[in-house]
Amino acid sequence: MKTYLMEPMIPVDDRDELSDLALELVSKASALAGQVHGQVQEGIGDLVRSMNCYYSNLIEGHNTHPRDIEQALSDNYSRNTARRALQLEARAHIDLQRMIDMGEDPAVAPTSAEYIQWLHREFCSRLPDELLWVENPDTGEKIRVMPGEIRTGSVQVGRHLPPTAEELSAYLARFEEAYIPDRLSRSKQIIAVAASHHRLLWIHPFYDGNGRVARLMSHALLLHAGIGSSLWSVARGLARNVEAYKSALILADEPRRGDLDGRGTLSDKRLQEFTHFFLKTCIDQVDFMESLLQPSELLRRMKLYIDDEIAAGRLPSGSLALLREAFLAGELARGNAASLTGYQERRGRQILAKLLECGLLISQGPRAPVRLGFPIDVVERWFPNLYPVN
Repeated sequence: MKTYLMEPMIPVDDRDELSDLALELVSKASALAGQVHGQVQEGIGDLVRSMNCYYSNLIEGHNTHPRDIEQALSDNYSRNTARRALQLEARAHIDLQRMIDMGEDPAVAPTSAEYIQWLHREFCSRLPDELLWVENPDTGEKIRVMPGEIRTGSVQVGRHLPPTAEELSAYLARFEEAYIPDRLSRSKQIIAVAASHHRLLWIHPFYDGNGRVARLMSHALLLHAGIGSSLWSVARGLARNVEAYKSALILADEPRRGDLDGRGTLSDKRLQEFTHFFLKTCIDQVDFMESLLQPSELLRRMKLYIDDEIAAGRLPSGSLALLREAFLAGELARGNAASLTGYQERRGRQILAKLLECGLLISQGPRAPVRLGFPIDVVERWFPNLYPVN
């Protein structure tokens, strides 16, 4: 089988530029993970999954409003068929990423055919029927996308002709073999995250959903490499530079140009460029989240918001003390509300109840400890530029 047509699988890094980026990403991602309390990370993780879904949808040309996403997570779906379909798509993406983040995914390499098909099956099986059809632009034939099933016909993506259906199993086997972590150094594993992102899209194993699967696979690979987390998402950076992203993908499809362009069939130089772009985008997004999650700055933004809400009569005095404690300690016992606010016990319970009603504090049960919540109404104030909420 002609799997050599996909080579090289990992770009040459003769000047260590990509290795340097990989090590920078490791360092910055590790620092970010230790910046906020673990229980607060869980809440922020929910928020970032919604953000990741929003931007991943945007790359696919589906502009799903964040408030529609929040409502979908509460099983509150629009009566409008088109909006409801996009809400279900968003919910599917968030549920699947949560499974990955919580370790509920298959215990196999994210670059294996088994894992890739699992991603596609779990995502597409949650979609409404109207989002499971694609049309052949040449013949007008409509083809139903079967969740988790490799395509059985040929496709064309722009000028690129992906492998035929008969060749896909061989290409996916080579894909898995090339990115086995045990065969790669630490820096090469991270470089491989970027390279495999392009090569999976080059293979194009499904009739539809390949971009979504590639981004979720990359998220899983970053987690497996020990640098990914629920605190940041490369999708935001890719969506905010979507033309550069798509251009870099297309250029990496180009054939080798001369003896100074590697030894494979495809251009090593273009794969280097895409890998550089992808890793820089990851670093930019870690830097962005680091700036948002600096404890002193986040607490300052929270205080400004709470002060405004108290002045407007929408929150009671004493609210900030409870929210600050939940942020710094990860959670607080309900019985401590009065002492933290400095009020009598009854007043302390009232303040706590109001914060729970607003979603600024959340709990798993009526007597369980409470932790910080992140309702969409506070996103722009607490996490400016995370994603549009209006």
